[in-house]
Amino acid sequence: MYREKIDKFIDAHKTEMLEDIAELCKIDSTKDSYRAGRPYGDGCFEALGAALHIAECDGFSINNYDKSVGTVDLTDKAKQLDILAHLDIVPAGDGWTVTEPFVPVVKDGKIYGRGTADDKGPAIAALYAMRAVKELGIPVKKNVRLILGTDEECGSSDIRHYYSVEEEAPMTFSPDASFPVINIEKGSLHGQFTAEFEKSQALPRMVSFKSGTKSNVVPSKAEALFEGLDGSDTEAFAHTLEAELGIRFDVTSEGGYMKIEAFGENGHASTPWKGKNALTGLLALIEKLELAECGQVEKIRALNKLMPHGDWFGKNLGIAMEDEESGQLTLTFSMLEITETSLSGDFDSRCPICSNEENTLKPAKAAMAGYGISLNNDSMNPPHHVPGDSQFVQTLLKSYEMYTGRKGECIAIGGGTYVHHLKNGVAFGAAMPETENNMHGPDEFAVIDELLMSAKIFAQVITELCC
Repeated sequence: MYREKIDKFIDAHKTEMLEDIAELCKIDSTKDSYRAGRPYGDGCFEALGAALHIAECDGFSINNYDKSVGTVDLTDKAKQLDILAHLDIVPAGDGWTVTEPFVPVVKDGKIYGRGTADDKGPAIAALYAMRAVKELGIPVKKNVRLILGTDEECGSSDIRHYYSVEEEAPMTFSPDASFPVINIEKGSLHGQFTAEFEKSQALPRMVSFKSGTKSNVVPSKAEALFEGLDGSDTEAFAHTLEAELGIRFDVTSEGGYMKIEAFGENGHASTPWKGKNALTGLLALIEKLELAECGQVEKIRALNKLMPHGDWFGKNLGIAMEDEESGQLTLTFSMLEITETSLSGDFDSRCPICSNEENTLKPAKAAMAGYGISLNNDSMNPPHHVPGDSQFVQTLLKSYEMYTGRKGECIAIGGGTYVHHLKNGVAFGAAMPETENNMHGPDEFAVIDELLMSAKIFAQVITELCC
């Protein structure tokens, strides 16, 4: 009924929408340390303020929940639909080539920069969908609220706070993935493990190891310091393994020690095969070095047995499984620090509907304990499932089909979104299924036509559900 008007409005505001996205993506809103009035650091505070300012200038009623979550309301009527997006980002990472992470550029029909796809671009697309409905005077009987969080990438404590004071809307979607509709999200086991061992001075030895920035990111860099190894021989040997491991190694000197750096490629932990894990690559190299026997070396061997380079499905940890609805369990070894006397690390496992504590958590604990490593988790995050035949999901699929001409269907993902713990929440957009937008990796981008189409689809959904 309103499609032609919505099309014209969004197309006419293309330049303005891209400018608003770029303004937000200039801000490094990686979560940082708490400061009074800035619970997730300066960048998240700045991004939230900027987004709410844009919405207020567009004539919307806004609210700020303790500087952690912002809201934008279409009307003052009863709740019907929430659109749940986030303004925090993963760290910039290495390997950018098209532009710098926080210097957004438009090139070849895409807008590049950290956050353009995840999730500032989609958040602005949702805002423009609301603008279209408001400025076109489309009558709505119930409210649409855009919710803007700032801690999605690091645990979603912001949304837990928001829902401690606000009730869920009857329906919620998050434009933080891809079309058509994601109604199943795997559960998760974010494993945190530790071990201790006796310090050894026997040479050659490893002094330290460090890799990883976030548990849900495939690490692109790892480094270790050594004493008593020949630098030239080690460098030559490391280069022989680069093709096999898909990792580049640099061998240098630092403070009297030999330093090995491993360079891979960032990726999202839910699809670990799309990245190149520098952490596991460097561990694989270290095990092949002729280091003196000690407790530390034993633990390195153990980690290589439990989570070896290229094992994306938890086979060696004894937790590989899959089901027809949600697919395979995945595992990413994402963070590790080793000193002369201890280690601590994290892995990120996305678990299908058939997974539970009995067949996943307990076997993982037992496997690690067999090598003297303590897995310190006592619980798992359960999977999320909204019936695909519900009126809500069917309306989303209908709007998607209307604007794309494609068949809509429900799909399952390994990534968890903001709606994971909401009763009637799904992920919906804002990228087409085949688009590889380098989310969480270098040269992240959003396809401009897809952002425009998303805004149109979201506006259509509003007219279907709220008029």
